[in-house]
Amino acid sequence: MPVIRFVREGRDVECYPGENLREVALREGIELYGLKGKLGNCGGCGQCITCFVDVEGAGDAALTPLTAVEVQKLRRRPQSWRLACQTLVQQSLAVVTRPQVGLADRDALLAEALSRPLPPGPTAWPTPVEQEPEEPETGVEPASGASTTTSDEANADGQQGR
Repeated sequence: MPVIRFVREGRDVECYPGENLREVALREGIELYGLKGKLGNCGGCGQCITCFVDVEGAGDAALTPLTAVEVQKLRRRPQSWRLACQTLVQQSLAVVTRPQVGLADRDALLAEALSRPLPPGPTAWPTPVEQEPEEPETGVEPASGASTTTSDEANADGQQGR
């Protein structure tokens, strides 16, 4: 599986190829948003531009190409910046979350993170394992006097009697 190395957080997280970077980060408890983003993010539509990440040490094939939304919204930002909500991970890479916020010793942390090799990860989703069919239940009947009427049927019967 591709590995996303979150430099600021010092964590490596596995994901499936083609997974959305924002969704992976949120699932793993990685903080993508500052105060403004926490109070009013767009939920991954690319409109609020609060989920900036700085992609480091990744080849062109590591992420999907810039979307039209990113081209428009990131035109005055560094070329290595992406919107996590618009980015699909294809191969392993290192990212700095919230690059607009200062990071003490950023260069040293980044150099250390990039010095450790990232596994390339597979380029396809795993195939599901075939499961054996379950044995059907036999001989199970409701207890004597127990009703097998559903709540919808009971409501319908009750309304007809009125």
